Parts: sequence; structure tokens; C-alpha cells
Amino acid sequence: MNLLESIAATGVFLGAAALPAHAQSDAMVHEHPMSMQATFGSYPMTREASGTSWQPDSSPHGGVMGMWGEWQTMVHGFVDAIHDRQGGPRGDDKSFSASMLMLMAQRPLGSATLGLRGMFSLDPLMGKAGYPLLLQTGETADGRAPLIDRQHPHNFFMEMAASYSVPVGDGNSAYLYAGLPGEPALGPPAFMHRFSGLDNPEAPITHHWLDSTHVTNGVVTLGYVADRFKIEGSLFHGREPDQYRYRIEPGALDSRSLRLSYNPTQDWSMQASYGYIKSPETLSPQVDVRRTTVSASYNVRLPAGLWQTTAAWGRNASRPGVSLDGFLVESAASIGGRDTFFGRVEHVAKDELFGEDAPQAGRVFTVDKMTLGYIRDFPVAGSVKIGVGALVSGYRLPSALEPAYGSHPMSYMVFARLKLD
Repeated sequence: MNLLESIAATGVFLGAAALPAHAQSDAMVHEHPMSMQATFGSYPMTREASGTSWQPDSSPHGGVMGMWGEWQTMVHGFVDAIHDRQGGPRGDDKSFSASMLMLMAQRPLGSATLGLRGMFSLDPLMGKAGYPLLLQTGETADGRAPLIDRQHPHNFFMEMAASYSVPVGDGNSAYLYAGLPGEPALGPPAFMHRFSGLDNPEAPITHHWLDSTHVTNGVVTLGYVADRFKIEGSLFHGREPDQYRYRIEPGALDSRSLRLSYNPTQDWSMQASYGYIKSPETLSPQVDVRRTTVSASYNVRLPAGLWQTTAAWGRNASRPGVSLDGFLVESAASIGGRDTFFGRVEHVAKDELFGEDAPQAGRVFTVDKMTLGYIRDFPVAGSVKIGVGALVSGYRLPSALEPAYGSHPMSYMVFARLKLD
């Protein structure tokens, strides 16, 4: 049975179907991820997050694990059905679906490990303008005007990457990762891959300060793992995806980044990274960005669950332009495998809240956002769960923004989720 046949055998596309009975056959042996080989080194598989990033070793690792011959495989996915209501004069409402399908496979090649990854999303179906999200900025829906107070959809092709890692000495390793698209060594794990943030269907408004390069049209990363330390560098294409969300648009590897990661214990993961991003925004091709990020994630093991908190800081130094900081603290506690409480607080300086024709264009405003939410999961069959949840967001805005946003806007989302976990 080849890899494509094995994926089909799970009966899953974007988490939308239950596992068939024969998926438990001798051809597929589900294992706890702690017992499986990591892709980039001799440490627990649970340490690996999006791209080549790390999370705490004690993090849960969703997905259905399997074996086909020499290949270890994993399938993970979800579909969210969301009703979004953003308050205030610049708010809007929309019902839409967000989704992700992640496929992973790896096999030994002598003492080395070959890894393959694919990640896909049907987010383009929500439309090029994405969904309403107060204070969010970045990218474009039409190639002429920037998205403001809206979150862009992800591309259909989020990651198609391969890696090759080799042991070096006692417990150390070196690896090569290449993706089109892929994720360079810059920032913390992408928000939908952090346990502290994955149950929150809203993108952070600090997304373009921390992890917006997680979908990059061309990246090559070389890394070295020394026990609990990792140093890695990337060359990648700096331009962010445009409004054509079904396309892959490769370009020159004109940008670069460097990241140092450290997991001092099973419950901690830290990283510091720096990147030079060449002309990231389609509408401002003359502007380059120097991005610096620092983050830490910590797990508290509860009697019947896990509580993870992530704190992160990012700085975008635009040239020409100004340097702007963004701060994020997010937390999620899962209890009994069914109840998850989550929250996020952000403090960020934004200079893109008004179009170029507005008197406030280019002015910097420092804004705060706090989100609290809850989701309840119900097992359906095998590894499939249905969840029902809601969140509410409040804001603290400078008085100069009140004419545009109102004095105390409030937003909410209600959502249902089908998940393969």
C-alpha cells in the first residue's frame, strides 16, 4: 500500500469523515507519538511543531499515526464552521468555514531520516477578503487596496516540504528542510499549531509581527540540533502570498533568517529569531522588514489535562519606515480531553489602520485586545471529534480611534468544529 492509498484508507479529507473499520488493520498500527521517531533529531516527536519550530516536549500531538512498511505517517485536520460578528462602526459580520489538512510521512534511510509534509486549506472558499477581524492588517484582496479590519484567508497550498536529517555524534543531528511553500526559521510556531492558540479560531492581530512567514513561496533551511539546543538558518522568498490563493508563486530566495531554540525541560520551549524580509507586502514593494522575535511556551500538567501559556514579542523594523512592536500572551487549558478554556491578550503598535487617502494614513496607534473563549468536544468515532464553542473579544483603544471604531467595541464568534485528533 503506498502513501496516497494509506491516506485514502483513513477516509478523511479535512477531518470530514470517520475512520473506517479496516483502518485498524495490521497494516496500520497506531502509536503514541512519544514513541515515534522525530523528523529532525533524536528527541520526542511531540517537540516538533510547524515547519522546523519547537514546542514543549510535553505538548499533545494531535493526529492519527500509522505505519506502512518503512513509512511512519500522520494525518491531522479540522473544519470550523464560524459565525463572526465584529462590533463597532468598522465592524462586520460573516458566516464562513476555515479548515486545514496536514499529512506527514517519514522513513529511515540508513541512519538518516527522510521526511515529507503537506498542508492544505479550503480557506480560499471564504473569499479573497477573508473574514472580519477588528484591528487586523496585512496583505490584500484585490492587489490594489490593503486588507484592514479583516484577516486574509490561507492559501490552498500551505506547505509542501521535504527534509533530510542525519545523526551527528551522540544525540545530535543536522538537517536540511526545503519547501514550496514552506516555513522559514523565523518566529514561534504558527498560531494554529501552538497548543495555547489552536482552539482559538481567530488569528492574532500580532500575526504579522510573529509568524506570518509560515506560508512562504520558497524556503531552504539548514539546522543543527545539540541535545536541547537548536540553531538554524533559512533562505526564503520574502514576498507574502497575494490575492490568488490557489496559486504557488515561487520567487528568488531574497530573504534570510536565523533562529536559536532551547527546550530546557519537557515543559518549556524558548526561541529567539531574526529575519531580513525583502519586500513582503505587494502594495509596498519598496519596503523591506527586519523582524525580531522572542517567545517562550510553558506547559502545566493538570491532573486531567494540560495548560499551556505562550508569551511572545515581535518587532518589525520597516526600511524605509518605522519600528513597531507587538506583544502577545495566550493560554489554553484542556480538562478531561473535552473542555478547553482559552484566552489571548495582545498589545501592538499599528500604522496600517487607515488607507492612503485618509488623514490618519501612516499614523501609529497602539491598541490592546483581549479574547476569552471555550470549546466543548464530543467524541464521534475513532479519532474524530465534534466541538462547539464561542469567544468574545474586547478592546482598549486610544481616543483618536474612537470616531472610527467607537468607544468600547465588542466582538464575538460562535463556532462548531470537526476535528481529527
